[in-house]
Amino acid sequence: MLCFDHLAIAAEALASGAAMIAETLGVPLEPGGTHPSMGTHNRLLSLGPGEYLEVIAIDPAAPPPPQPRWFALDDFSGPPRPRAWIARAEAHEAVQNAAPLDAALALAPSGIGRPMDFARGDLRWSMAVPESGWLPYDGLFPALIGWHGTAHPGDTLPDRGVRLRWLVLSHPDAGALRAVLAPLITDARLVITLGGEPSLAAEFDTPLGPRILA
Repeated sequence: MLCFDHLAIAAEALASGAAMIAETLGVPLEPGGTHPSMGTHNRLLSLGPGEYLEVIAIDPAAPPPPQPRWFALDDFSGPPRPRAWIARAEAHEAVQNAAPLDAALALAPSGIGRPMDFARGDLRWSMAVPESGWLPYDGLFPALIGWHGTAHPGDTLPDRGVRLRWLVLSHPDAGALRAVLAPLITDARLVITLGGEPSLAAEFDTPLGPRILA
């Protein structure tokens, strides 16, 4: 029902954050765009077909939105680091007569948010945005997205040879997080571990060799 779509790397400032991620991974990032309804902007990097990475930050030129920004960016500070992961809803035979995103939302934990519609250029998508900005399980449950049409950033961005190797979710209630994700997504790269503090880390294969963002 769900598959990994993209990873959101939060930064206090987009230019410096993108520069740091580009240096760490050894490849340039591509221009992204703005999200007027969220007051954010981003830069992008392909992780292969159907997958990508975004560095995202509050856009100082945009007016504040009427609701908290996605990925709890209003509460973010410190160096650029993984802030959220986003899973794509796809059709599932076990849930009939429901759009893929609606079906996924029906099985998601409370606090996942309501779907909002977004557009930029040829891209059209709907994404569930929590009212508080924080995703369930202290931000470790994925944001849920549904793409409209065939356009997808992972398929149009230049391929720089970076691939996701592992996505590690560490949480004090790892068992509950694992249980709620089990019926929704199967991905061998997804690792859920017990940790004292919630944290999100990602390891990549890059032209420079393995690199970790945490």
